[in-house]
Amino acid sequence: MSDLSTEAKEAAEAVGNAAEEAGADFNQRFAEVIGKVNESLDKLDWSQIGKVGKAAGILLAVIVAQILIKGVLDTINLLPIVPGLLELLGLVVVGTWSWDNLTTSEKRNAVVERLQGVRKEYLG
Repeated sequence: MSDLSTEAKEAAEAVGNAAEEAGADFNQRFAEVIGKVNESLDKLDWSQIGKVGKAAGILLAVIVAQILIKGVLDTINLLPIVPGLLELLGLVVVGTWSWDNLTTSEKRNAVVERLQGVRKEYLG
């Protein structure tokens, strides 16, 4: 029995030593990686990063807004009567707008002029 416990102790010591060596090796590699990352970050021109940060922030805000809108629309679609009522409301609004703005040629020309004005304003 003493032979087994001695062998078990030796095996445990060998495993412990290997673990210590692996831990020391990991710590050394980790320190090297962190050092390289710090060197890379020191070389960056941080004045240009602001533009990238703004673009990334806007992109993130758009993604979050789309997720929220999808959640709201999915919730509305789960209600039994609401989707049909919203479709009917949309048809009524389009019909009313069309009646008010497209019944005569003068009104249609005014709509075309407004659209061309908006196009020139935004597209140049």
